[in-house]
Amino acid sequence: MSSFPTIPSQFDRPRAGEVDILVVAGEHSGDQHAAKVVQELLKQHPGLRVAAFGGPHLSQAGAQLLFDMTGFSAVGIVEILAAYPFYRKLFQQMLAWTLRWRPKVVLLVDYPGLNLRLANALRQAGLSRAGGGTTAVLQYISPQLWAWKPKRRFTMARDLDSVGAIFPFEPEVYRDTSLDVRFVGHPFVDPQHQSSLSYDPQGPVLLLPGSRPKPVRKIFPALIEAFALFRETYPQKRALVLHTGGEVHAELYRLCAEYGTEARGIDLRPVSEGPVSGCAALVSSGTMSLSVALAGIPGAVVYRANPLTWVVGRRIVARGVERLGIANILLKRDAWPEFLQSACEPALLAARLKECVEQKEPRQQAVRDAAELLNLLSTKAGSTPAEWVSSFLTP
Repeated sequence: MSSFPTIPSQFDRPRAGEVDILVVAGEHSGDQHAAKVVQELLKQHPGLRVAAFGGPHLSQAGAQLLFDMTGFSAVGIVEILAAYPFYRKLFQQMLAWTLRWRPKVVLLVDYPGLNLRLANALRQAGLSRAGGGTTAVLQYISPQLWAWKPKRRFTMARDLDSVGAIFPFEPEVYRDTSLDVRFVGHPFVDPQHQSSLSYDPQGPVLLLPGSRPKPVRKIFPALIEAFALFRETYPQKRALVLHTGGEVHAELYRLCAEYGTEARGIDLRPVSEGPVSGCAALVSSGTMSLSVALAGIPGAVVYRANPLTWVVGRRIVARGVERLGIANILLKRDAWPEFLQSACEPALLAARLKECVEQKEPRQQAVRDAAELLNLLSTKAGSTPAEWVSSFLTP
């Protein structure tokens, strides 16, 4: 488990003695997405006073960073239980700060486990508009209700004033509530977004097992064996494994040592080192799978979990969700073939890699699908995230 920083007895007062927007972003990705919104807001409103429980990107964007939320994590039941006192104290002090300084807008970014609880507390305290107050409490990036815990939409409608959705089908998910939900475009199609991935027919195979240690432990061995089988035909090819650092890096490093990946032509490197290109990709279902799809890289979506977790999970996801890859969900077809659970088998994955490097069609189809995805994620947005937030700055 990562070590936890000391929580100050109280967080700093706002620089100007008041605050217009408080941003809460508890993860690295949320910190990055929120920073872009803050940059745009400050361009539109140069005198805007923004404070944040976030990370370094929000600080660089111009927000007053009250506490760095991105430098720690708890993974697994034991770790979460051990960290409970830390999270409880942090939550209480975040709530106290917000109630004391009463920002005009509280912008909650992703991270629903913490953020939806905070929205509920702000309503109960009478601060949010939903609770009879004057502060607009907004959630940017909806939880994936269409795949997990769909009944949360009713408590969200009770506690939130608006949701900025990043997928065009998400407003429809809330159609039976009174919650104001607006599609504001996906961060990956923002003009400022620079993709870390691109296609190169001469590049390495990309092995992308995800950013959470437990799924990585289940998925990565299958990817290693799949590439070994593929390399019997293409011995000159190498593979590149990208990771986000922290807990997942430690797990990948351990598995690489166990399987002797260096001798197998597999290299490990952090995403932070910059853009990479690849000829094909085996990618875990998740955010990275959408990055692969938008880059037009052919390949497959993979996933493997503990058998009990898989059975229980498939029973409680929302009905009608037949795919895991977000690109496939958006396109309503298996544009990137999915190899899930027992189908996540090395021989099948190796055969898919061979198709991607030997045939023109997988790449050509990937390019067409990428263009369709780009259109779906951008042209139907009614406003940008910054414009959406701006609309709540005045009562």
